[in-house]
Amino acid sequence: MSSKKLFLIGMIASMTMTTVNAQPQLRTDNIDEVIKAMTLEEKAKLLVGGANNFFGTGAVVGGEADLVAGAAGTSPAIPRLGIPATVLTDGPAGVRIDPTRKGTTKTYYATAFPIGSCLASTWNTELVSKVGEAIGNETKEYRCDVILGPGMNLHRNPLCGRNFEYYSEDPLLTGKIAAAYIQGVQSQGAGVSAKHFAVNSQETDRTSVDERVSQRAARELYLRGFEIAVRESDPWTIMASYNKVNGQFSMGNRDLLTSILRDDWGYKGIVMTDWIGIRKGLPTITEVQAGNDLMEPGQPAQVQEIIEGVKNGKLDIKDVDRNVRRILEYIVKTPSFHKYPASNNPDFKAHAAITRQSAAEGIVMLKNNGALPWKDGKIKTVALFGENSYDFLSGGTGSGCVHPPYVVDMLQGLENAGIKSSATLTDIYRKYIEFAKVKFQAERHPAKWFQTEMMGQQKYPEIGISPIAINKEIEAADAAIITIGRQAGEGIDRDIDTEFNLVPEELALIKDVCNAFHTAGKPVIVIINSGSVIETASWSGYPDAILCAWQPGMEGGNSIADLLTGKVNPSGKLTMTWPLAATDHPSTKNYPGTMDFYTYQVTRGYTGQVAGYDYTNHEEDIYVGYRFFDSFDKNVAYPFGFGLSYTTFEYSKPAVKVNGDNITVNVTIKNTGKVAGKEIAQVYVAAPQGQLEKPNHELKGFAKTRELKPGESQTLTIQMAKRDLASFDEANSRWFVESGQYTFEIGASSRDIREIVNANLTEYTETVSNALAPKEKLNLLKR
Repeated sequence: MSSKKLFLIGMIASMTMTTVNAQPQLRTDNIDEVIKAMTLEEKAKLLVGGANNFFGTGAVVGGEADLVAGAAGTSPAIPRLGIPATVLTDGPAGVRIDPTRKGTTKTYYATAFPIGSCLASTWNTELVSKVGEAIGNETKEYRCDVILGPGMNLHRNPLCGRNFEYYSEDPLLTGKIAAAYIQGVQSQGAGVSAKHFAVNSQETDRTSVDERVSQRAARELYLRGFEIAVRESDPWTIMASYNKVNGQFSMGNRDLLTSILRDDWGYKGIVMTDWIGIRKGLPTITEVQAGNDLMEPGQPAQVQEIIEGVKNGKLDIKDVDRNVRRILEYIVKTPSFHKYPASNNPDFKAHAAITRQSAAEGIVMLKNNGALPWKDGKIKTVALFGENSYDFLSGGTGSGCVHPPYVVDMLQGLENAGIKSSATLTDIYRKYIEFAKVKFQAERHPAKWFQTEMMGQQKYPEIGISPIAINKEIEAADAAIITIGRQAGEGIDRDIDTEFNLVPEELALIKDVCNAFHTAGKPVIVIINSGSVIETASWSGYPDAILCAWQPGMEGGNSIADLLTGKVNPSGKLTMTWPLAATDHPSTKNYPGTMDFYTYQVTRGYTGQVAGYDYTNHEEDIYVGYRFFDSFDKNVAYPFGFGLSYTTFEYSKPAVKVNGDNITVNVTIKNTGKVAGKEIAQVYVAAPQGQLEKPNHELKGFAKTRELKPGESQTLTIQMAKRDLASFDEANSRWFVESGQYTFEIGASSRDIREIVNANLTEYTETVSNALAPKEKLNLLKR
């Protein structure tokens, strides 16, 4: 070969190497350069989710990423440009990954923190933020970038299967608790995905149901919590829900994802779909155009659809580039981008302590006739009844379940507190649970994937205990505890007769135990181990005390024992109304909670249009929860914001100061009892009569005291903006505060108002986008 040819070959090779070396590698300051260097195929690939390893096979789709076993999925990698894959893991009550992996004996358990309804019942944003910090730490240490939570949908109705993941029937409380959680997680350098955006208040037919709702109810209730979280905590990602809102799928709803979320609220992060891939009736290009940045779990056909859409002119490359930019801006924040050295060894001891504290503060004491606390070692032995005393439910089922290293049940929690339990009852229930687990799985239909241990702890039928057996426990026991458990989760709503109401075996157990132990002068305590509301009116008169423990995470038994023995004074308050009956909620008549969602999966007989289930009309409009019960003067079992303490509190010196658009409310809380405790001051605002119909009052602020010693006082300062008092004026597409005198009610619950103070406000208006107009006429509830 001639020297001239060798020289030319060398020049070509050198130029090739230079071109390769000149390819930009993603940095925080060169996103524009990277986008210019990307091919159309690479851009399309980046917008479609990567591997889906939800079932922990260890397989990696496309070989793109070293997935964490059991994680939900990824954003794709483009190695040529230094773009790493990022890992998305389910939540929100902890990191949901597989506890075991192929080829190793090492375990990968995660801390099971209190579920959403328990966490919110603390009304303690500082404590919730600490929980978020611990979850963010575990997310990073297990090589994940984003936890798919918090769950922020409203408790529209007590029959929703996923209420345990959500915070409240009130949007302000939802938004404030969510913002604290998000701030905590993201302070650790991990991200969240606030979900499910929006109006995803049922599980039945969730992937196709049309949630028909007024613009006002959407803005004031179903979107308001998300708005607060976006403005106060800037979540890295938001997850679009499965359902339709007023005729359009959320995932392809430009009104929702762009006009409201980005234009009105100023959101800068990414939007991802819930896990569904290609869906009938919703082209992927429509999702891209609407502002959905990441399609999960992602299918190759979606990549091709985006490519073809650009080539044939149906999809503007500017929309693609816009979404690609958002994805890159997200990626450069992540632990994967920063090559964080994940340890796979989170600090379980420290996180268990946070779990125990937050659970104890979220437990709500619904009744106490003086039977609690157990002091001075007077209660040495307890008769434990109810199968969930021995198989305690730490969390719900579905993608929201967590695989913890252990769960402290009631037996263990009492033992750790130095209290013995009946050996006979322990033997009965332990053997029954072992039998029930085998029987349950043997009879489970294969289509019911949610009824497996991989998807969370299961609830087994309660067994009857005869009066003879109960009477045999009286002599040795100083008290009795009955645990009433309820399980619920993803994919199916709750049944009124068997899951909201107590079944005959449970009612008989409560009555028989109470009658027997009360005859002997001994107390009976009922523990409610449920993530959602249950019926109490028919039986609450029997026991001496009732504690709603929710599903309080893996330290649940210890947290409850702390309250029973007075080590912790209850300070939790309800974040939803407990009605006398599920049918008392006006939404129940339009709530599809009786059809078995899995029947058509099994039979394949479902064709898409089932009367009453392909849509739900929100005819109750703005009257959800206490907004309905208080405005229409309906009796309830326990009102919104209710919760008892071992001490008492006095409210005094209320004051409200208006400074421009800022409002400050002050109140002094004094502990007038004999033990230390915390109190939550809730501020409800009643608006003057004006152009818009309004509820009787609405929660507009709250604050929790530090632990006050007997006789100690603390002045709480609660800030709000005039805008926070606004109602949505549909006719003019604006937020509207009418001028006039507003009443600020400061109390211990929505029906226990302790102090009232008035303030005059001038008019406030804020025009926003005219979005989400209903396509169908709604017969809305009016006062």
